[in-house]
Amino acid sequence: MAKMTTTRKMTPTIAMTKGVTKSRSKAMPSEEQVRARAFEIYLRRNGGPGDAQSDWLQAERELAEELTL
Repeated sequence: MAKMTTTRKMTPTIAMTKGVTKSRSKAMPSEEQVRARAFEIYLRRNGGPGDAQSDWLQAERELAEELTL
């Protein structure tokens, strides 16, 4: 007589994924908030040396930090 086997769906869990830790859902600033903050950063340096990408990344960091407080 043949032995019946059933297959079980495997769902990935944190324990099964090596090196990955469970993270909390973070509130992220909207694109409009980041845009406004990046412009503020630009104005603070009076349009001096810098670039839009750096301003954008700094704005994202600042806003994300504010949202986690």
